[in-house]
Amino acid sequence: MEDQSTIEYVRYRVKRDSSRALAWFRDNWRERRLFRWGAALVGVSLLVWIIAWALLARGLPDAESLLEYETPLPSVVRGIDGEIVHSYARERRVQLQYRDFPEQLIEAFLAVEDETFFSHGGVDLTGTANAVVDYVSKFGSGERAVGGSTITQQVAKNLLLGDEYSVTRKLKEMILARRIEGVLDKQEILELYLNEIPLGRRSFGVQAAARAYFDKDVADLDLHEMAFLSILPKAPERYGRKANEALAIERRNFALRQMEDNGFINEQQMRAAQAKPLGLVTQRQERSADAGYFLEEVRRQLIDQFGETAEESPNSVYAGGLWVRTSLDTELQEAGREALRAGLLRYHGNRGWTGPIATIDVSEGNWASQLASSYLGVRYKDWRVGVVTQRSGSSATIGFSNGDEAPLSGLPDALKVGDVIAVSPSGSGYRVRTIPEVSGGFLAESVQTGRILAMQGGFDHRLSDFNRATQAQRQPGSTIKPFVYATGLDNGMTPASEVPDQTFCYYQGANLGEKCFRNFGGGGGGTHTMRWGLEQSRNLMTVHVAMDAGMPAVIETFEKVGIGSYQPYPAFALGAGDTTVEKMVNAYAALANHGRLHQPTVIDYVQDRRGKVIWRADKRKCDGCNMPQWDGQPMPRFGPMGKQVLDPRTAYQVVHMLEGVVTRGTATRLRDLELPLFGKTGTTSGPTNAWFVGGSPEIVAGVYVGHDQPRNLGGWVQGGNTAAPIFKEFVQATKDKWADEPAVAPPGVRMVRIDRLSGKRVFDGTPSDDPRASIIWEAFKPDTEPPRATRQDAIAAKREEILALIRSGRQGAGEQQVVVTDGDGEPADFVEDQGGIY
Repeated sequence: MEDQSTIEYVRYRVKRDSSRALAWFRDNWRERRLFRWGAALVGVSLLVWIIAWALLARGLPDAESLLEYETPLPSVVRGIDGEIVHSYARERRVQLQYRDFPEQLIEAFLAVEDETFFSHGGVDLTGTANAVVDYVSKFGSGERAVGGSTITQQVAKNLLLGDEYSVTRKLKEMILARRIEGVLDKQEILELYLNEIPLGRRSFGVQAAARAYFDKDVADLDLHEMAFLSILPKAPERYGRKANEALAIERRNFALRQMEDNGFINEQQMRAAQAKPLGLVTQRQERSADAGYFLEEVRRQLIDQFGETAEESPNSVYAGGLWVRTSLDTELQEAGREALRAGLLRYHGNRGWTGPIATIDVSEGNWASQLASSYLGVRYKDWRVGVVTQRSGSSATIGFSNGDEAPLSGLPDALKVGDVIAVSPSGSGYRVRTIPEVSGGFLAESVQTGRILAMQGGFDHRLSDFNRATQAQRQPGSTIKPFVYATGLDNGMTPASEVPDQTFCYYQGANLGEKCFRNFGGGGGGTHTMRWGLEQSRNLMTVHVAMDAGMPAVIETFEKVGIGSYQPYPAFALGAGDTTVEKMVNAYAALANHGRLHQPTVIDYVQDRRGKVIWRADKRKCDGCNMPQWDGQPMPRFGPMGKQVLDPRTAYQVVHMLEGVVTRGTATRLRDLELPLFGKTGTTSGPTNAWFVGGSPEIVAGVYVGHDQPRNLGGWVQGGNTAAPIFKEFVQATKDKWADEPAVAPPGVRMVRIDRLSGKRVFDGTPSDDPRASIIWEAFKPDTEPPRATRQDAIAAKREEILALIRSGRQGAGEQQVVVTDGDGEPADFVEDQGGIY
């Protein structure tokens, strides 16, 4: 009853008071003109405000989307040892959690940007009123008014609205700020703000800015440095410039006073910090290994897999924050890069200046910006890339992308204004340097895994991004011969088989007529062992092996090991078909890996921003690896990697013969490395290309030298004197990476002593370390070993024995005819010796 009485009383009071208010309003409306005008104005304003609010609020981004917002982060690349070697970034960004931000850094931003952040609900009415007054005072002047935005409003602007300068955007910003405060707590808002705020030097967020301006992490910043970062949101490009240092110090000291006024620091701390210089570092290049060709190949594969921007994929290369583990070995990369450069410069010799890298128009005076936007550069010794800004006779000046100019010496006659060239310091100026016109490619690969360890696709990727290690299609020349011999070994031949070193002519049809082959440098004649033919790179013997085994079978071998697909013509057995360094190195790695071929890779695996592996190169399954408990069975293991494409015994036989190429063949200049290396040189017609591919049971590397538009390199050029020295320099610089252990023979291989030149089996004598020794160990498949003597040897020996008996006059009763029969009782033309038939 009491509750009912209370409700009735409230109803009575509301009805009575509302009636009185309505009567008061009606009386004033009738009797007072000013009241009518004021009420109408308030009503219209309220209606306009409601309509405007409805129009502005409609279609605004959903504040709840910030709950799932992810900062666009660059992708970080690590090398084979786990160290960071590069990042793919168009902006500097690093995401931290709230607990990672130093307390004084937070206080600095609050003091400068939003003192009442923890007390307001998204909009500071006092700050907004001040902004309105400032806007009205500057209206029509073209000067931008102060924003008066809270930190929450700045989050709305940066993440949801954009930076349009208008009253409409400001109103939308206020609406969104209120909504954001209802979705996120204060710490979450600050975390978004401190990670996203643009602070100049392409830096977004305080951690990226700390690195850009001071080369420090936020945890290592001093008070005066934190205060400097807090002033950047207002005008990052102004305060970060050397020319505005005094202005930046004044503004920084203001920030420190604000911190002291708000009780965040005491006066002593403030004065000590104000006495410090700015201490800004010059803008630095992002940390990156000098492996541009390798890293560009990684980037290309990542874009193919995950997309380039956030619109394409949440795990995109430039926004997804990927962690990419690669197979890049920086030690091998540096050695390969420098060895290739040295080889190209060695070939270039004293050929003179080859012309400019590029040309630009310097007549308008903006040559520095043109040079900077060209992204041309060179990282070799102390060389730089610049543009010729003036020339008069024997004097000239060189200009650089930062606007500096200096005297230039060593001027070629053809040098002219606007030429972009390489130079190096010389005295008080610079001297012209020459980028070799000849180029080439280098690649090193792990035998057991197919992981590419190093890649250099030219002199410098800043000059040309065309990757000659993976993209240049070149004739491999004699480096393809081991796979011709492998086909012969699979079709009944052995390393000791006798092969003619004689002219071979081939009828190609009515249109092409007859094609006759010859050895490099001419010559030839007789028959020799297959081993000798490979060691000495005899073209005629290779063609005979190919035709005896069948060119279709040879082409099939090329396809199996991934070199290429060609027509079954004998010229392809000598390397007339196009392929790449990557394919040749991978094929040689299959030889060293007992015939098991891997897909070459530059990426091991990719993790998303949270560390989850979202892609891996090794897709083998391991059944039982994730069992909750051990079942008592043997430890589960991964299956073998790669695909078996060659008989393991054949692959080993070829590698064993290729070791002879290094010890006494066309690559003997590698012998003094005193490592168990194998390999093969190659020189194509012209010569237009010089090759070497080879390595050890652990690492295989390949290199070629040639012009991008193939032309004659000079009659003296061969793979042995031009390409092999590059490989040698690479090995010398990385000796600690090369194991002093020879290749291990697979099951089913028999090592037999033979005479190296004749291929005959020997039973007395021992192979030695002398590369010219006549007796060597040779690898054979079971039941293919050569006999001690051939049938012709037996006949000649028996003839000599009979002639000796006749000459000695030993005729008589003790004399008897010697006849040996075969298994069918017929006379045989071989002899019995030491209890065996040979």
